[in-house]
This record gives sequence, structure tokens and C-alpha cells, in this order.
Amino acid sequence: MCNANCIIFGATNLSEAEVRGKKVVELGSRDVNGSLRRVVELLKPSEYVGLDMEAGPGVDMVCGAEEAAAKLGAESFDVVISTEMLEHVRDWRRVISNVKRLCRPGGIILLTTRSVGAEYHSYPSDFWRYDPGDMEFIFSDCEIKKLERDSPEAGVFLKAVKPAGFREKDLSGYGLYSIIEQKRILEVNDAVLKGFYRRMNRYQRIRDSVYAAGKFVAAKILRI
Repeated sequence: MCNANCIIFGATNLSEAEVRGKKVVELGSRDVNGSLRRVVELLKPSEYVGLDMEAGPGVDMVCGAEEAAAKLGAESFDVVISTEMLEHVRDWRRVISNVKRLCRPGGIILLTTRSVGAEYHSYPSDFWRYDPGDMEFIFSDCEIKKLERDSPEAGVFLKAVKPAGFREKDLSGYGLYSIIEQKRILEVNDAVLKGFYRRMNRYQRIRDSVYAAGKFVAAKILRI
């Protein structure tokens, strides 16, 4: 998944020298509304592997991001990309750990995700919002090269380099803003999640009913 601003960020922050002849992996690569892949492939990587939990355009391997390093091997890629995926994974710490583990020392991590202010958008779920301060903390074990807001949209973009002698930061006590609970939390509670989905389903039914009623009234008026 991607949007125009993500593509611009990737195009302006990945150079041919950083990509040519290198191995690239993208987590959450299914092309739903745009993809950075075509831009990166113009820079001539030796390999580009797209992983996603669902098969589809841009997907070379069906695999959850939580299992990526186990499937592909630690420190096996020079560039690790993920656009507009991190807000959708429930176990964000595990996914971030996989991102870091996949990247070789000296390799590049390029991420985009949503911040507070972005509306709920399930695909298939939507859990978290990240701000620049979150990214500074989460990637304080890497060398951050670029960190900026997706303006005017509510998002954040990051480019970082995994250093030699990398030691992964413990994120177990760090909470993120939950779009479901509208506050910072450590974990998503099952009971709260079920209640949220019930409310969303009820809202969807009401919206569908209102839409159907509106179409019926419009049809009646047109026949008069």
C-alpha cells in the first residue's frame, strides 16, 4: 500500500548508489492504491522481494511481516521497505523487530505510516498511530537519516541506517497511540477489540440502511 506522498518520499530519499546491485525486501507489498516498487526497480536492485499476508499485485511471497526474518533469514537484505503497513499490524513490536533483523548492518530502512489525525481505515484492521517522537524512540538503535511528517496528511516518514554492532532496543514498555481506544496503550485488549468491531459493524449496518433509504426516496421522487 502506498500514496503519492510515500512514493515521492521514497523517490527522493533512495539513491541509485544505495540500491543498484542490492537486495531489497518490501513488507506489506500488495499494491492496493499505489506502490513504491516501480520507482525502486528503476534503480536496478539485484533482487526485489515483496511480502504480504495476502496474494495479489506486487506480492512475491505470502507471509506475515511477523515471520519475515524467519522465512528469509536475518541480515539478508540491503534495503528494507514498508509503506502504510505498520498501523495495521497488531503486534507492532514484533514487526519492527523483523524489519531491523532483515536489514544488514549498513543497510537502509525506509518506512511510512499514519499519525494521530488519520481516520480509521481497516485493511483488514487498523490499530496504531505513530508520530515523529515515536519513530525517534523506536529507531534510536539505528542512525536516523530522515524523519518528517506527511504534510498535509497525518503521517510520518523515516529513513534510517542499521549501524555496525547493532544492538536492538527493548520496546516492551513503550506504548503507542491506539486508534481503537483513542489513547496510548501497551497492548490491544481482546475484549476492547471485540467491542470496537461490534460498534463498527453496527455503524456500517446503519450507514447502509440510510444509504438504501436515500436511494429509495430518490427513485420515488424521480418517478413523480
